[in-house]
Amino acid sequence: MAVSAADVIKVAKAEVGTHEKFSGGHWVNDSKYNEWFGKIPGYDQNGYGYPWCAVFVAWCADHSGAASLYPKSAGCETDVAWFKRAGRFSEYPAVGAQVFFGPGGGSHTGLVVAFDADTITTVEGNTNTNGSAEGDGVYLKTRQRRDSYVYGYGYPKFADGIVSADPAFAKEAPKTPVVTKPAPSKPSAPAKPAKPVVSVAHLNAARSRDIPAATGHTTYPAEVKVVEAALKAEGFLSAAYASDGSWGTMTDKAYNRFRREVLHLTGDDATGAVGLWSLQQLAARHGFTAKA
Repeated sequence: MAVSAADVIKVAKAEVGTHEKFSGGHWVNDSKYNEWFGKIPGYDQNGYGYPWCAVFVAWCADHSGAASLYPKSAGCETDVAWFKRAGRFSEYPAVGAQVFFGPGGGSHTGLVVAFDADTITTVEGNTNTNGSAEGDGVYLKTRQRRDSYVYGYGYPKFADGIVSADPAFAKEAPKTPVVTKPAPSKPSAPAKPAKPVVSVAHLNAARSRDIPAATGHTTYPAEVKVVEAALKAEGFLSAAYASDGSWGTMTDKAYNRFRREVLHLTGDDATGAVGLWSLQQLAARHGFTAKA
């Protein structure tokens, strides 16, 4: 089975909280990831005391079955060059991409697990929470996309595509399989019905129970039913709740699962009001049109 970005991210997230060795009153770089990669002559700790942020990414790739999709080295600039030679380097984030920091991308690296219009969520090895140069472990971090410290992103070539903000890689966006049906025997096929149009504003009105006094029921039931049907098709909503047109607790939980498990969003991006970007992704997978 082909390896996806989700497989790599699952391995990386499971490592959050892992620390390198502590000796003589300070952290000494030596970690299980260095032990896996091997000795580098000239470093302390019998050759295992070297910075290991790039090695951590290679370890995650190897342990998720994606070793051929990422470079295997201990140097950030070496990894940048690897992706650039492959024509898979971008200034835009992507889920599962290797992100590089500092001049030429040579200061630090990690894995992107989610992104939105302003931030990237990463898992990074050999880092910390205080911003100092001495890393001590694996952390889940949120960074500003437009921070000058962010140099760029290397894109692994996943078989099922990659969720990216780069227009040049739009063709690699994961696609929903299409089942081909036999052509009708009639001379001309009937015109296709227009796609349902679902409004973010309408869904959030329904979600907040913004009920007109004259109607006595939830607003925009037809649009809610379109989304419920899509969430049912994704496997996140049972049939009992997939056609009532009321945005209740079960529909809210199902939509949050879609944001977390399919779009890999985290934190506030995976809960709360419906956003245009997430609705557009659901629409693209289930044949309706999303608008603000």
